[in-house]
Amino acid sequence: MGELKLMGRTREGQAEIIVGQTLLQSAIELQLDWQYRCERGTCAQCRCMIEEGHLQLNGITDAEWDRMDEDELRAGYRLACQAKVLEADTTIAAKFAPYY
Repeated sequence: MGELKLMGRTREGQAEIIVGQTLLQSAIELQLDWQYRCERGTCAQCRCMIEEGHLQLNGITDAEWDRMDEDELRAGYRLACQAKVLEADTTIAAKFAPYY
């Protein structure tokens, strides 16, 4: 099985990858200090930087295109509520990266 490494504002956690689960769902389960409001991609508070494994995540969603600019997306930022894991045998690392 693969490994998911998440860093909240001040706490970090690791878990086995669950295919189909969003990074935000994993952060909540790990009880990380990861802000969010909606879990639908409308508030953009769960923004994160994908540090490793971006190719093992689903493609950028319409909600992300609506809330973030192209430069952010190209740089590796995603909304954790929209970023779903596609593969189990990999490592994915992401860090909470809010706008404020």
